[in-house]
Amino acid sequence: MLNRRLLKNLDFVAIFVTLLLLAISLVFIGSATHINTPSEDRYWYVQRQGLFTLFNIILVYFTLNFDYKILSRFANALYVINLVMLLAVMFVGHSALGAQRWIQIGPVSLQPSEFSKIIMIIALANMLDHRWGQLRTLREVLPVFVYVGIPFLLVLKQPDLGTSLVFMAILFGMIYVAGINTKILMGIFAAGIAFMPIFWHFLKDYQKMRLLVFLDPNVDPLGSGYHIIQSKIAIGSGMVLGKGLFGGTQSQLNFLPENHTDFIFAVIGEEMGFVGAFLILFLYFILLYRGLKIAGVARDNFGTLLAAGIISMLTFHILVNVGMTAGIMPVTGIPLPFMSYGVSALTTNMLSIGIMLNIYMRRQKILF
Repeated sequence: MLNRRLLKNLDFVAIFVTLLLLAISLVFIGSATHINTPSEDRYWYVQRQGLFTLFNIILVYFTLNFDYKILSRFANALYVINLVMLLAVMFVGHSALGAQRWIQIGPVSLQPSEFSKIIMIIALANMLDHRWGQLRTLREVLPVFVYVGIPFLLVLKQPDLGTSLVFMAILFGMIYVAGINTKILMGIFAAGIAFMPIFWHFLKDYQKMRLLVFLDPNVDPLGSGYHIIQSKIAIGSGMVLGKGLFGGTQSQLNFLPENHTDFIFAVIGEEMGFVGAFLILFLYFILLYRGLKIAGVARDNFGTLLAAGIISMLTFHILVNVGMTAGIMPVTGIPLPFMSYGVSALTTNMLSIGIMLNIYMRRQKILF
C-alpha cells in the first residue's frame, strides 16, 4: 500500500485531466463506431476500450507503488527486450494496412513499436543521466544517436515512419534537457535538412504519395488524399458548435476512414465544433504544462529526463495527429493520446502518466 504522505503529493490536476480525456474518448469512440462494428454489439469498441482503460488505471496505481529510480536498474535489460520485440515483429508479426507491426496474442493485437517508445524513454534517460552536461562535442553525442538509431531503423523497417519520427522527437527533447551543445544541435538539424532529398529515395511509394497529397490532396483524391479531404470536410462542417453528438454525417455515414483511431479528432470537430475541439486542446495544454512542471521539480536528473521524454512524445503525438486531421501535417498514422482507439497506445500513454505521477509524488525525500 502507498504511504499516505506520498498520496498527498500526487498531481491531482494531471489525474483529473487524464480521466476526463479518457471519458471523452469513450464517448466519441462510441459515436464513431456504433453503426459499423465487427459484431452485433453496437458498442463493441467502447466496451473493449473501456475494459482496457480500467485495466490501465489499475496499472497506473501499480506503478505508483515503487520508486521510479528503480527503472534505471532495468534500463539496459529493457533496451535489449525492446530490440527482441522489434525483431520478433519481422519474423512472427502480422500485417495490416500495408505494414508488419503487430503481434497477435490471443484475441489481442499488440504493437511492439508503441511500447518501444516508453522503453526508449527509460533507457535513454538512464544513458543521459550518466552523461549529464557531457554532450559538448560530436564525439560525445554520437553514441547517443547510435543507441537510439538501432531501434529507430528496426521500426522504420516495418515500415512505421510515424513511430520512427516519435523516436527522434524523444531524442531531441531529452538531449536538449541533458545540456547538449546548441551549436551541435543546430548542426544536426541543418544536416538533416540537407539530407532530405537523399532520404526521399529511401521512402516507400505510399509514403512519398502521403507527402505529395499533403501539399495537394487533389493529386490522389480517391486514394491517398481521401483521408485528408474527408477529415477537412468533417472539421469544417462542424463550424462553431458542431452537429451534435452522434450527428456527424462524415463519421456516421462512414465517409471518414479510421474515424475511431487516427482521425478521431475530426469526429470531435464535426460533432462538437470549434468549441469541442478547443476544449480537447486546452485539456492537452494543461496536461503538458503539468508535465513540464514535473520535469522541473523532479528530485534528480533521471526523473527530469523521464518527464522530458514523456512530454516530448505526447507533444509530438498531439501536434502531428491534430495537424494531420486539419490538413497541415502529412498523414503518418500517429494516434491521438488517450483519445484514439487502441490497446497498445493506451497502455503506453497510461504508463507514461503513471511514471510522471511517480516522479511528482517523490519530488522530495519523504521519511517512511
